[in-house]
Amino acid sequence: MHLRTLTIFPSIHRPARDGHDAYQRDRQTRTPSTLRTSGDKGITQTFATSTRVILDGMLASPRWSHLAAIWDEPARHELVQVWHDLDVYEDTIPGLAHLRTSGIVVALSNGNYRLLLDMAKNKQLAWDGILSTEFFGVYKPTTQAYLAASYHLGVPPERVAMVAAHKWDVEGAALAGLKTIYVPRPAEDNQEAREGMRSKVEGGSVDLVVKDFKELAMLAAKARK
Repeated sequence: MHLRTLTIFPSIHRPARDGHDAYQRDRQTRTPSTLRTSGDKGITQTFATSTRVILDGMLASPRWSHLAAIWDEPARHELVQVWHDLDVYEDTIPGLAHLRTSGIVVALSNGNYRLLLDMAKNKQLAWDGILSTEFFGVYKPTTQAYLAASYHLGVPPERVAMVAAHKWDVEGAALAGLKTIYVPRPAEDNQEAREGMRSKVEGGSVDLVVKDFKELAMLAAKARK
């Protein structure tokens, strides 16, 4: 694939070990449909708002209700801010650095812009740019989210690769005409989905499946030679 832009997110972050169960519950609950839009009104519930709604819902459930009385408003606000300082997979920083020698590397996320800025600053993520879909008034996997990113990068969709750890994300990108690269991460898609992802060469639906960013950077460098 001869590409000009790699658009990546959220295949870089992993939950802290002691927060894995809560993180997984949030991931399972936060489907694209929980990020609300309403026709020409655009976004009606931001990522930040949905995070708090999900947390309050968790604390109202039988499993987590014993914490509801302990975690007051300040504590809940602080917990939501954990998203701003997630750990990254070990291959992320060296992989991003190597990838940037092969093209433009941009984050495209449903997260709000301040969240993405804090993540980048706190973990020294060397993006060439950051795009929040909230800028566009639509969320992924809506086709317009990917097309808007392509437009603002000044690159046709077929010259952009969406790198993601979610099946729904690469499927949405493919419908918009982008190339797709899947990175299986244990904290994201379930095991069945991860193991079921295959490249088109292997009879699957994505253009490429890589184990991590180091492998992707190596392949990108080879493709440029």
